[in-house]
Amino acid sequence: MGARILQSQLQDAGIFAAYHVPDFFCELMNRGGPLPDELRSVRDRLAQFDLAELRHRTENAEKQLYRLGITFTVYSDREAIDRILPFDVIPRVLTAREWTHIEKGVQQRVQAINLFLHDIYHDRNILRDGVVPEHLVLQNANYCEAMVGVDAPGGVYVHINGTDLIRDRSGRFLVLEDNARTPSGVSYVIENRHMMLRLMPDLASGVPLRSVEDYGSQLYRTLCEVAPAGVTDPQVVLLSPGIYNSAYFEHVFLAREMGVPLVEGHDLLVENHRVYMRTVAGLRPVHSIYRRIDDTFLDPLAFNPDSLLGVPGLVEAYRRGNVTIANALGTGVADDKAVYAYMPRIIRYYLDEDPILDSVETHICAETEGLAFTLANLEKLVVKPVGESGGYGLLIGPHATATKLDDFRARLKARPDNYISQPVIDLSVTPTICPDGVEARHVDLRPFALTGKSTWVLPGGLSRVALRKGSLVVNSSQGGGSKDTWVMSA
Repeated sequence: MGARILQSQLQDAGIFAAYHVPDFFCELMNRGGPLPDELRSVRDRLAQFDLAELRHRTENAEKQLYRLGITFTVYSDREAIDRILPFDVIPRVLTAREWTHIEKGVQQRVQAINLFLHDIYHDRNILRDGVVPEHLVLQNANYCEAMVGVDAPGGVYVHINGTDLIRDRSGRFLVLEDNARTPSGVSYVIENRHMMLRLMPDLASGVPLRSVEDYGSQLYRTLCEVAPAGVTDPQVVLLSPGIYNSAYFEHVFLAREMGVPLVEGHDLLVENHRVYMRTVAGLRPVHSIYRRIDDTFLDPLAFNPDSLLGVPGLVEAYRRGNVTIANALGTGVADDKAVYAYMPRIIRYYLDEDPILDSVETHICAETEGLAFTLANLEKLVVKPVGESGGYGLLIGPHATATKLDDFRARLKARPDNYISQPVIDLSVTPTICPDGVEARHVDLRPFALTGKSTWVLPGGLSRVALRKGSLVVNSSQGGGSKDTWVMSA
């Protein structure tokens, strides 16, 4: 009798019949308590699907991604330069209550980051008061002397921000890092939703989802709000380094979503400290530039004289208040992985509030105590270079060989200021279609925030999934994929 009941339950479970719920926080199957009603309804719908049918839909998704040109570039792989970001048709679902917590936490963090950037380029009170070590800021490779004394319009330095979040074993959201320079990936958020609605209408139908469709209009509104004072009808452009950039698809996508010109450096010129765009009808003034070019290459007169990507004289035009650059120059200080360790103190210093979103415990190897702790516990820690992104150059101690551990010890001793370390967090998992069936895979989340007169957060964000079994690295350049992120309406 018991066997027949169990067999019936497995049949009812559909694609989840053989799903092994690991000893992690599983966002759809194991939350350590009753499953919220919003999630239960999605899980029950998913359970009715046939695995072979879902695989077929996944194959269709990959074909559509190629056809639409939704790719990114891996410069280090000579055999496969352009790749699609693998898409998993099982969505990642967040309740309305969870999203409210994330949204408030991201808004608080962005506000503190902007206050911090204004301060370090003006009075430097936070440095003088010893809250953040002076050398971490003033000797930071991303600190921009050209920004000293410059008043960013509306006090906004970071107009577009991506905050990387993870969930620990208890389901608590933690900030893993900030992306305050040129955060990428929002195009996948929107295209993933389009893909999901095309491929899985029978799953999404009737589900009360928060929309992601207005990101382009919100981005355009933000860039208009921060245009130079007195400009009533600002001309916005998106400045791209060109077709060979890894995120060029996103540049095209966002320019189209905003309805603004996509330009390269040679399309712009500066005359009398004002920026103009070359058009068939002559020169046209430009007021707000959403740049996807790194600081170093933005203006050959101010930075790298060999840069062919930027616009000569752009920085001086910005300093004189004749054009707005989003994000502002020098914002990389705020997403430095060593400065990250001080973000809870930065939030308390400027806002007199406790952080809504907690940070991961971080040890700064430039400090004697942090280095000693890291060296003594290397096999238990994640070690990251402070200036890298994309999952490059890091060490995951528990997964490292003895040779790699020894190599990192040497690196740490030679350049301790280049590294921070953190404990290995048991990232949450979610069901994912894999070669052997539906299996648990680790995920993170990158919500995108836009700041003009206020801060708006796109409901959901980019959910990246580590497709390799047991891997904690979700970055696309390291073999990760993505999921549609569903935020339920209240």
